[in-house]
Amino acid sequence: MKIVIATSNAHKVQEFRAMLEPLGHSVVSAGEMGGMPPVDEDGSTFEENAAKKACQAALAFHCPVMADDSGLEVIALGGEPGVLSARYAGEGGNDGRNLAKLLGKLQGMEDRRARFVCAIALADAQGRLQGCVRGEVQGHMADAPRGKEGFGYDPAFVPQGYEQTFGELPPQVKNRLSHRARALEQAIRQFFPDAPRGAREGNRQEEA
Repeated sequence: MKIVIATSNAHKVQEFRAMLEPLGHSVVSAGEMGGMPPVDEDGSTFEENAAKKACQAALAFHCPVMADDSGLEVIALGGEPGVLSARYAGEGGNDGRNLAKLLGKLQGMEDRRARFVCAIALADAQGRLQGCVRGEVQGHMADAPRGKEGFGYDPAFVPQGYEQTFGELPPQVKNRLSHRARALEQAIRQFFPDAPRGAREGNRQEEA
């Protein structure tokens, strides 16, 4: 089964492939299909945005589409940046500016608890939503970015139970802990219930 991932982000595509290809699914990015159709990500939740992207891309590509919407929620900031994670610094912003704005707001705050959230939605070839799942990883924000791995807010996020940021941890460790990996595990169970259990277990062992 060919599944289009509604993103051109190479990091995300790689993580989806690592989980889905061992189950026999062919994974391609929206970029390989000619590019994502315009989608106004105006939802108030990750689930709403993921569903919108999946359904609109499925209608455009005429094949099943899986889409994610993910971001960071900081407790002391009332859940910011949340669904605005990718555009937190405003027009012309980028990963560096988004992170700098966030750490600036957190300066002097003792409560640095945060969580990464990922919602994954699946739409069929007719653009009908088949379901949506959610994965989270708890942690806290470091005082300053550390490490060069990952992307986005990874260099300042320390997952619970670790002292290193996602920017310092090896990719295989991050992929095992991440919000996206946890959401994908749920997606596999819900969307592909007949997938051999051994395939899922084998994938986790490769990442360990």
